[in-house]
Amino acid sequence: MGCGSVGSGNLELVFDSVGHFGRYQIFLYFICAFQNISCGIHYLASVFLSVSPQHTCRPPGNVSRVLFQGISSWRLEDIWTQFSIGREDHIIVQLQDGEIWELTSCHRFRRDNKSSLNYDYNGHKSSFPCLDGYIYDKSKWRSTVVTEWDLVCNREWFGRLIQPTFMLGVLLGAVIFGYLSDRAGRRLVLWATSTGVFLFGIAAAFTFDYYSFIVARFLLAICGSGYLVVVFVYVTEFVGMKSRTWASIHLHSFFAFGTMVVALTGYLVRTWWIYQIVLSTVTVPFVLCCWMLPETPFWLLSEGKYEEAQKVIDTMAKWNRTRSCKLSELLSLDHNGSAGNKPSQVEKHTLSDLFYDWSIGTRTLIVWLIWFTGCFGFYTFSLNSVNLGGNEYLNLFLMGAVEIPAYIFVCFGMDRVGRRSILVFSLLSSAVTNGVIMVIPKAYHVWCVVASMAGKFAIGAAFGLIYLYTAELYPTIVRSLAVGSGSTVGRVGSIAAPFCIYLSSIWIFMPQLLVGTLAFVSGVLTFMLPETLGKPLTTTWEETEKESSAGKLLSTTDNTVLENIAVVNSEDSGLNK
Repeated sequence: MGCGSVGSGNLELVFDSVGHFGRYQIFLYFICAFQNISCGIHYLASVFLSVSPQHTCRPPGNVSRVLFQGISSWRLEDIWTQFSIGREDHIIVQLQDGEIWELTSCHRFRRDNKSSLNYDYNGHKSSFPCLDGYIYDKSKWRSTVVTEWDLVCNREWFGRLIQPTFMLGVLLGAVIFGYLSDRAGRRLVLWATSTGVFLFGIAAAFTFDYYSFIVARFLLAICGSGYLVVVFVYVTEFVGMKSRTWASIHLHSFFAFGTMVVALTGYLVRTWWIYQIVLSTVTVPFVLCCWMLPETPFWLLSEGKYEEAQKVIDTMAKWNRTRSCKLSELLSLDHNGSAGNKPSQVEKHTLSDLFYDWSIGTRTLIVWLIWFTGCFGFYTFSLNSVNLGGNEYLNLFLMGAVEIPAYIFVCFGMDRVGRRSILVFSLLSSAVTNGVIMVIPKAYHVWCVVASMAGKFAIGAAFGLIYLYTAELYPTIVRSLAVGSGSTVGRVGSIAAPFCIYLSSIWIFMPQLLVGTLAFVSGVLTFMLPETLGKPLTTTWEETEKESSAGKLLSTTDNTVLENIAVVNSEDSGLNK
């Protein structure tokens, strides 16, 4: 198939010649997607890194005898199996010098009466802080970040800040590397961020204190987020529009594989720094292979590097065994015969443009709420999986596995029943499943897990669809701004999710109540949004206002992302994980 003479805005016709998703694109896609597994790993690694096991104050001397309720032992380590989770029990110990101490999780008391070793005591006792540290239950984990630096009691909040600070780095990384990828190129940023993920991942395992650990994880989050943002742009610029939507949505599936790897590694490795090293090595294959990645023709042409772009196109055609396409036939050449002139300056738009009028402003607030709910619910389900009862490793594995059919469901459903219908169904289904979880008796933890999987499936489907749907709801002039602002609000939801889990100490079903309420409100408000299936993309606000009466053109499944290539800055796009 030849390439006719067209304007620079129609470079998509290159894929009609060299193939939309041939062997070359498949090769590049799976190399890039493999690194998504590593990003998924680090985003949820803290589930087991920051486990807080049962603990008690360490007594100020050598123990000769231990008494817990009606059980007597010679070692403190032997009584952990008798502890009840969520109940403040105390342990009685007799030291070799005869002193008798009562030990709780955060306090210790010395009895004045040393004559008898009884569990119940009504005499006078003196209170002392846990200056000698703590003794931890090591039956499940030999060590965690919590046990390494005693992040319990008055230092408990240090442990609870591990995941939120990581998510703050995710927010910052998207801005930094999205900006850099437009100036230094996609390939360089992919290499730099993946190398950073490996180095900072390893560094986190060898940190000497809590603060250096937080810094290493924060820098790791910046690099991981930067990779996810840029890899989305990279993939969409190499895959033709016929396969682009499926390819971009299923990048999420590889992130889900990362969640499953975390569960498997946590089950096999119970020492936190070894666990961290093992997880970080997943990045190594990509770091060794990323030098083979070419720069995208779209970026090369935007920089005026015509010859380099032509070489990439020729290589793509050779791999795909198709006929190459001369870019000179597609580009508008100047009088000197140069190609790939830089595009004219696009008018800048501000956040206020998303509140163009009352109707558009309402649409923006609803879209932001859906972004927040999607990310908030996504991480709440994953992080809370270890609290459902039963095997926490299997729970997390299933929370990751259920995402894959969710994305397949989205790909099939959105072109058959519509984007809005799938989104409403997903959000309301998530609300219902959260309500079901709240009425299931705690003893039936298997049903809690099943209901949580259904909820994660539903919220995952909403999460996988919202990026595409947002891009279709706004005209070209503010499309990147709409997606970028929604993505930012979503990341705020990611930061808030760990705090939601901590609220379970107030009421065990508080996470389900919050996610369910947000999902229900978001689902109901989604009815106010227009359906975009089969409708053409709009360029101006005037076209957007008339979209309901516009004729049915090509399906926006592929058109939307095609349009995004030209107008969505990579700083604002990407997988908002």
